[in-house]
Amino acid sequence: MVLDFANEAEDIKKAFQPYYEATTLTEGTDPNLLYELESDLYAHPVFDKSEVETLAKLYFVDAAPLDRLYVVLSPALGRFTAMEREDRDAFKGELTDYVRLYSFLAQIIPFADASLEKLYVYARLLRRQIKDDKTSLPLEIRQNIDMESFRLKRTGSEAIKLDRGKGRLKPKKTKDPIAQGPEELEALSRIIAELNERFGLDLGPEHRITIGRMMERLDGDASLAAASRINTRENVRLTFDQKVEDAIQEIVDTNFELYKRITDDPAFGEVVKSYLFDQYIRTHRNAEELIKQGESKTLEFKSSLRWNLREDKKDDEVITHAVLKTISAFLNTEGGDLLIGVADDRSIVGVDIDRFENDDKFMLHLSQCVRNGLGDRAGTCIDPRIQMASGKAICVVACQRSPEPISLKWKKTEKNPDGDFFVRSGPGTVRLEPESASEYIRTRFR
Repeated sequence: MVLDFANEAEDIKKAFQPYYEATTLTEGTDPNLLYELESDLYAHPVFDKSEVETLAKLYFVDAAPLDRLYVVLSPALGRFTAMEREDRDAFKGELTDYVRLYSFLAQIIPFADASLEKLYVYARLLRRQIKDDKTSLPLEIRQNIDMESFRLKRTGSEAIKLDRGKGRLKPKKTKDPIAQGPEELEALSRIIAELNERFGLDLGPEHRITIGRMMERLDGDASLAAASRINTRENVRLTFDQKVEDAIQEIVDTNFELYKRITDDPAFGEVVKSYLFDQYIRTHRNAEELIKQGESKTLEFKSSLRWNLREDKKDDEVITHAVLKTISAFLNTEGGDLLIGVADDRSIVGVDIDRFENDDKFMLHLSQCVRNGLGDRAGTCIDPRIQMASGKAICVVACQRSPEPISLKWKKTEKNPDGDFFVRSGPGTVRLEPESASEYIRTRFR
């Protein structure tokens, strides 16, 4: 099926004409393009030939599983992430060009150079691991695009007759760096689903579009972005609440139903604003700026996830437990940011101190600890990301307000089957006794 947009008949004819009856290339595709791209890829400080050879041996000789192959790719991913945005785009475009061109030429040309095949396998696997930077079209364009609600309308019909003859096409060439993909709507869909579940509503695509446009307005606010970089979470929320009120007023004409519910139902309105704030703050926090602020009710530093620096040994019972206490307290209170790899005195230690093979292994271990100690639902309320600060990788765990109480079930609390309930009090974490926890839950999670 071809899904096309409105076109003039002449444009359609022009597009199909080269393929009618017969098509020939004006010249052959130059295989030397592969060597040009190979040279360009090695010119970037992302990987070298020894790493390609290592992966090739695992892939072709040892038939290693993907998890072992991805371990070999992890150093390249770290170097790629540390590059400037413009350099990342250029490298990613050349990587994609090489994979596409080799897969095309390998079908018709028997290459004798095995290094090209090895680089192809390495590049193909690396491209899978590279996550596209999320960008979006300008707001004025997206305001006029609504792919959630559309209709078909026949405005006319016309027979298009193609001229007989041979079409001529230019050979396959490398192209300019690839453009960024449109912003994913997964987070907005999750917000809509949680609102429906929590309030028994039936909000649909049109409401997601409205909330998406509110987010776009907030994302485009330069003063709000500046405030989020240099202020505590509490102070950012004060500025955000003023800005979000303006965004709410703007939807009165486009979605009066949602506007009325937000303004007439304080509980619903507060939840919507909190969801929007959590979504905004997790993408506008800078690790180095957070470190400058110092610990507060919504910001805490932890040197490591599992490694006891004083005794120089792994200590899940104390270190990991302390990390999970802080996360659960943030979820149960007003949310917050936990920086792992930063000492109490603001010195940057880095996540390497935990002695994982790579950052991916660190993130997987953190996610598993959260699921084991706090439950699967808690995992949906945090957004851990690796950021660079003073040349070292640290983990910024953005925690949103949880819609339900989160208890920490740990090995040493088996006598308490419901687990321990923690909240934030000033710059610290405190455990509430069962009676106090019940009263707090009744008021906080009404």
